[in-house]
Amino acid sequence: MNKFLLQFFTWWNGQTLGTRFHTWRKGTKVGEDEFGNIYYQGGKTSEGRTRRWVIYKDIAEASQVPPGWHGWLHHKVDTAPVDENYLAREWQKPHLPNLTGTPLAYRPRGSVLTPEDRPRVTGDYDAWTPGS
Repeated sequence: MNKFLLQFFTWWNGQTLGTRFHTWRKGTKVGEDEFGNIYYQGGKTSEGRTRRWVIYKDIAEASQVPPGWHGWLHHKVDTAPVDENYLAREWQKPHLPNLTGTPLAYRPRGSVLTPEDRPRVTGDYDAWTPGS
């Protein structure tokens, strides 16, 4: 019952009831990524292409879609990552989630959210004052 209410009243928890119904009617499971997201295809878009979508395991966060699946979702490649033997290059970094709004978010030196003091202003700056 709790999962039904989440799907009925929220769009960011997995899938909505409309997505669940569309997946049941027209969806064909294509694969799953390392984060537990499930990818489907089925039906046609207004341009005549096959519709592709993802159902997130937890919260709907687009940064949780790996690059291979992102290319497949946006019709950049025709082959889904599960159907090819893809090996990451040595220079490719592992996926990091979007850290905005978390304690691990990037905060540059001098930000009001960092514990350190702001850098002192040097003498090459004159503040504007009205009437000057």
